[in-house]
Amino acid sequence: MQKRKLRIAVGQISSESNHFVSFHCELDFFRNTGYLLEGDDLFKLRGAGNEVAGILNCLDAAGGVEIIPLLAARANSSGTLSEECYSYLKNHLLAQLAGAGAVDSVILSHHGSMTAVGEDDPEGDIASAVRQVIGPHTPLIMTLDCHGNITRRMVKSTNAILGYEHYPHDDVFTTGERGCRLLLKAARGEVRPVIGHAKVPMLLTGFNASTYWNSPFAQMMDQAKCLERCPGILSASIFMVGSYIDIPDLGCSSLVVTDGDVDRALEEAGILAERYWMLRHEFQVETLSVQEAVKRGREIPGGPILLLDTADTTGGGAAGDGIGLVKGLLETGVTETCLAMVVDPDAAQACARAGVGSTLCLRLGHGVDPRWGRPLEVAGRVTRISDGRFTYTGGILGGASATMGTSAVFEVNGIRLLVSTYPTYDWADEQYRSVGLAPEAAKFVGVKNMMNFRIAYRDIMKGFFVLNVPGPTPPDMRMLQFQRVNRPLFPLDSDFDEPGIILTDSESQQN
Repeated sequence: MQKRKLRIAVGQISSESNHFVSFHCELDFFRNTGYLLEGDDLFKLRGAGNEVAGILNCLDAAGGVEIIPLLAARANSSGTLSEECYSYLKNHLLAQLAGAGAVDSVILSHHGSMTAVGEDDPEGDIASAVRQVIGPHTPLIMTLDCHGNITRRMVKSTNAILGYEHYPHDDVFTTGERGCRLLLKAARGEVRPVIGHAKVPMLLTGFNASTYWNSPFAQMMDQAKCLERCPGILSASIFMVGSYIDIPDLGCSSLVVTDGDVDRALEEAGILAERYWMLRHEFQVETLSVQEAVKRGREIPGGPILLLDTADTTGGGAAGDGIGLVKGLLETGVTETCLAMVVDPDAAQACARAGVGSTLCLRLGHGVDPRWGRPLEVAGRVTRISDGRFTYTGGILGGASATMGTSAVFEVNGIRLLVSTYPTYDWADEQYRSVGLAPEAAKFVGVKNMMNFRIAYRDIMKGFFVLNVPGPTPPDMRMLQFQRVNRPLFPLDSDFDEPGIILTDSESQQN
């Protein structure tokens, strides 16, 4: 007799939120900066480089599976999702699931640090709602960014949670595959995954957290991955948490999934958490003024030298409209070729109206999120106009097309400034190259990213410096005014010896 095909539902709602910006994330932001695919349209992600593509690849290779596509939505980091945006995404995913009939398992791909108006924990809310549809015994597995904020509701509602292993995030496809392989084992009754979770009261910057060199986060990840080689350990993950959300249940996490042994899962998660706490001071970052960074950069032969405006990281939810780097370069009197970028819809339209070759005066910057600075008045020349379309070469949006909207290259005293309408995720140098700007030909290159530059520029950069400029994604969490987080929380509070690690497991909450 022919075996019945496993019916496996696949869904995704993924964005990282930032509570320190003055705008909300709407549905159009998903469509413009990532994708929003419902039902069978989800299969368009086959061949892409994201988690859903990895899941589909794994299920296709496994055979004997009927894939139930729910909804796949991914956006660049932004503000809190509006109530309308979140309701649409959640309800449409659930409607697809409810209409599919009985399923053998569900796999969801989220970020983990998304928030919505009226909902601090959307990923936990979605998992809980899915659990109500599928019942208590159907396996539900979730993959998350390693910057996810793990909550009790997530642990309660799922059978396993797996995080990215790499930062920069070049392993999103394989994370989907890992989650899917575990899901198939659970659906076939080969394993019974249970979760042990330990939460640590830390809120750390991601800058010193690359897994490609001997950072404190790399040490933690290595320890977790060694644990996975032990019999009975199905997965071990370390989470740094999205550092720009202001909610009570916030903190770094360790999470261990075992085959039915919840006591061991809790024990191992607790051991990882204690080590995490011991390494907390090693995440500190040195920052420089633009003037000092230029001075030091000039002492390094050749270029490009990267000037990292991490406080205006669109990948962390910032508007990308900060103009502090450009202001500092002009005040320093740079004569070398420099590249920089700013999101300014009005300036982009003004350049488009004026046309290539035109000279004009612009008020640049801080028009989208004015709380972080004042516009800069400059005169310059328009050298290029673009529709802003480009394709991501890798990372969480690998293979996807996106648009900066109407964009222009505006030259100011040797600074070639990319002025765009929409903020986009800064994976590599796709935005610069899409408008004909070559980073290897510049002495200084402005980058609004705190980690992915290590991949994008690793073969050409001669050095980099982290800038001390204002913005909603600073390299030091003490520069932000948190109001709702539980205290004490490192490094917002002076050091405290007893971290008060909180342990949670999936078994006791589900019974």
